[in-house]
Amino acid sequence: MIWFAQETWPFGAALLLMLALFIIEGAGLIFSVSPSSWLDGLMPDMPDGVDGALGWLHLGKVPFLILLGIFLAGFAMSGYAIQSFSKALLGGLLPAWLASIPSVLAGFSLVSGLGGLIARIMPSDETTAVSEQSLIGRAGVITQGIARQGMAAQAKVRDVHGRAHYVMVEPDLEGDTFEEGSAVLLVKKNGAKYHGIKNPHPELL
Repeated sequence: MIWFAQETWPFGAALLLMLALFIIEGAGLIFSVSPSSWLDGLMPDMPDGVDGALGWLHLGKVPFLILLGIFLAGFAMSGYAIQSFSKALLGGLLPAWLASIPSVLAGFSLVSGLGGLIARIMPSDETTAVSEQSLIGRAGVITQGIARQGMAAQAKVRDVHGRAHYVMVEPDLEGDTFEEGSAVLLVKKNGAKYHGIKNPHPELL
């Protein structure tokens, strides 16, 4: 069976990793923690020019964990398909490294195609048309996860035009904790994450 052959181990490992990611994300929902949002919060800001060059990967438009899952699925499926054709046509399996080369390309192609479809389906009010710095001083609500110092949670913040942005926020003051539904006020930005305090006027949100 090619599923467990030595020549297909990278593709089996990719499937196991993809399964593990979904299990971790599912467990996070039970404990009100979003690993995907936490991972997005760790992603550094793209330097000028890099974001445009990598736009076909839809980084920043689709959660990174989803893009990683799509890549792993494309890599694994194409790898097994290549090895199946190789066994049928050549009578044997290709070396794992050789079969992995076109599989990596297939994985990125699936990310580009399916990621673009997901980006179009996602709510149109999730936009980054305004400057990220302009969100400082804006009020928001924690929508996913629990924010503590050192651990950000996802918050929904509206810009001056009334459009919604989903950003990662952690408390600016030691000891503060923001649970889902908490009203926060963004006070500064540090890398890919914002720092916030409890909104003193939640009725104005």
